[in-house]
Amino acid sequence: MKQFFSAVGRLVRQFPRTHLLLAMVLLGGVIIIALQPEPAPAPQRATKAIELPARPAAKPVEQPAPPQGPQWQTLTVKAGDSLSSLLQPLGVGAGQVYALINSDEKLERLTKLRPGEQLEVLVNDDDALRGVRYNPSKVETLTAKLTGAGWTARLSQREYQKQTRFAQAEITDSLFLAGAAAGISDRLTMQLAELFAWDIDFVLDIRKGDKFRVLYEELYLDGEKVGEGDILMAEFWNQDRHLSAFRYETLSGDVEYLDIKGDSMRKAFIRTPVAFARISSRFNLSRKHPVLNRIRAHKGTDYAAPSGTPIRAAGDGKVIFAGVKGGYGNVIILKHGQIYTTLYAHMRSFAKGIRVGKRVKQSQTIGYVGSSGLATGPHLHYEFRINGVHRNPQTVPLPKARGINDNERAEFLIAANRLKAQMTLFAEAATLASSDVF
Repeated sequence: MKQFFSAVGRLVRQFPRTHLLLAMVLLGGVIIIALQPEPAPAPQRATKAIELPARPAAKPVEQPAPPQGPQWQTLTVKAGDSLSSLLQPLGVGAGQVYALINSDEKLERLTKLRPGEQLEVLVNDDDALRGVRYNPSKVETLTAKLTGAGWTARLSQREYQKQTRFAQAEITDSLFLAGAAAGISDRLTMQLAELFAWDIDFVLDIRKGDKFRVLYEELYLDGEKVGEGDILMAEFWNQDRHLSAFRYETLSGDVEYLDIKGDSMRKAFIRTPVAFARISSRFNLSRKHPVLNRIRAHKGTDYAAPSGTPIRAAGDGKVIFAGVKGGYGNVIILKHGQIYTTLYAHMRSFAKGIRVGKRVKQSQTIGYVGSSGLATGPHLHYEFRINGVHRNPQTVPLPKARGINDNERAEFLIAANRLKAQMTLFAEAATLASSDVF
């Protein structure tokens, strides 16, 4: 340390005295400045915020309301109302109604409005009808709109929810009373009768103790029952016969009722009931009668043939008349189903066993050509009637009885056996639930 200070002294003595004095003064000033406390920050001058006056908000510009077009109006049908009378107070004339109704066959339903029904209409400011909405039923909506090309109509339909139901009854009085006892409607009972009408005369053939079973659909909308649908399968015991019918939809979309063999429950007709005969007189409502020599409608077709030529039944049916009938001579009348009858007149004689109540098959011989009654020679006078109205036997559209095609037979049998199994299960359950069964 002593050597350090000696070295510093020798260094200092090398500088002039004046320089040393100035250096000491500068050093002292630096020390004084370093030891001075930091000055407090100058107080900030408070500034007063100047509030500018608020600018008034711009007033929103009101937009004009869009022009309103014609509005749908609901009309309620009252007793005595028609479409024209409903629309007349709205300024719609009869000419517009006529154009609407006749533009599409679907719109003809608007002519059958019932009290309590409602329809919606669209009428513009010029009293022009532009649209109609109508509900013919709970599931149907009929909509019509007027476009530049005219009226267009569309019928849309909601789908029912379906449930399978079973009913059975024994007939003690009539089919309809038995149906009511089984809990089915008259409409369904009528459908049941139509299924078997080719085989059973429900006026004359029904006997006490006959019975039926039926599988059918109940229809629902939004969980509420609204009606009954189709019969899926039916069985009928009539005296000593047991008949079955199965509903089947073919690959082409046609619905048929078939027996267990796949044959149609409906029966066909042959066009000509006498083989190898010629037509001697045609259906003519203004024909002059050859014997009476005056105008008398000829409501059938005459087939000239040698006396004794066999006469064939035009279709499966039941004899409802066999005897003499005025100028017709010997006559047989057959009933086919519910609405068809055929008449065979001027016969020489009837085939063995033919009598009222007898059932005959298509093409079965029922009698023989003759010239009984007002006839000029041996021939068959043949008539074809629908609901009692004479139709031309040569041109009347005959009902078809197609049955099932061979390529669908296996599928039909599967469906039929499935329905039979369902019927059996329902019947067994009903037997367990009640002792009053058959």
